[in-house]
Amino acid sequence: MTAAKRLFVSLDPPPPIAQTLVRLNPRLRDVRWVAADQLHLTLAFFGNVAPENEEKLREKLGAIRFAHFFLPLQDLGTFPPKGSPKILWLGIGRGHPHLFQLHKRIADAALAAGLEPDLRPWHPHFTLARCDRISRSALETFLRANARFDAGLVPFSGFHLKSSRLLPSGSTYATELSISAS
Repeated sequence: MTAAKRLFVSLDPPPPIAQTLVRLNPRLRDVRWVAADQLHLTLAFFGNVAPENEEKLREKLGAIRFAHFFLPLQDLGTFPPKGSPKILWLGIGRGHPHLFQLHKRIADAALAAGLEPDLRPWHPHFTLARCDRISRSALETFLRANARFDAGLVPFSGFHLKSSRLLPSGSTYATELSISAS
């Protein structure tokens, strides 16, 4: 029997944008920057999915129709926003109906495939780095220097179903299915 896979759906930045984001790395101790090929915006996280549900999910995701769209990649911040940072992120500006429509269609596809919806509030972002035991003050210079970072309007013409493997060095991702805009 095939084992369950830890699955999620993502938008990946175009390679030139991913390289620009990697070059932002301030090379600070206790800040682990995400590799260019691992950068993504999570549209939906499903956790461990049984093979029969994965098959249905692939079918439902493949039926989603959408047009390509642009997102403004701008603004850096941290989670949590105060106190000791755990995540350094890149935002997507405000009010993007195409992104939120796609997010909803993916959630509907997951429900139709028998998966439980993730009911937590969704805060779309690209995780740039994970932070371990670093103080906010150690990141302040970097955050101030990049306070107005703006990668411009970035085109997106597809999304991906990915699997995630948790390793001691961090998560690694593999693309299981790609869906292109119509």
